[in-house]
Amino acid sequence: MSKLCFIGIGNPGAKYDETKHNIGKDWLNKICHELNLEFVLKEKLEAKIATSSNNDFILAIPTNYVNNTGKTLQKIIRYSDISSDNLVVLHDDLDLNPGEVKIKLGGGHGGHNGLKDIFEKIGSKDFYRIRIGIGHPGNKNLVSNFVLKPPLKKENELIEDSILMILIGCLTLSVKGNSLKLN
Repeated sequence: MSKLCFIGIGNPGAKYDETKHNIGKDWLNKICHELNLEFVLKEKLEAKIATSSNNDFILAIPTNYVNNTGKTLQKIIRYSDISSDNLVVLHDDLDLNPGEVKIKLGGGHGGHNGLKDIFEKIGSKDFYRIRIGIGHPGNKNLVSNFVLKPPLKKENELIEDSILMILIGCLTLSVKGNSLKLN
């Protein structure tokens, strides 16, 4: 089985913790905690990295801003010998309702600047995404402020419930040809 690399997109700094835009990073922190793994800062990669005990997968949280996530993924690919199709990027998605989760291979960026940067820096769209729904404010002019705020209480409950689904899935994830399969 090829090594997988799970990447949680989010902005650095406590002021962004638990905001909608940091949902990928926050989820990966929770998964790391549940798996009793510990993140170690790897300055050369511009990321905090945790490795599974059997070395099947790594978890990575970039230490730079969402809009520069591609730089970290480029370094991880280069230094860890992981191919882009073994990347699994966890990110917020405005087009999904809060708590709704979809796994996707390839596709467009849907306006997400972190994904745009990843496409540009690694030169590929062929990686997996775990799209985590945060809902939409209803007006595109409100998006920037919307993603930098925490979810409402009910939204947060839906999002927290969906974390459990993904945690169980990540524990049994394997790569089969062209798709991720939950065993």
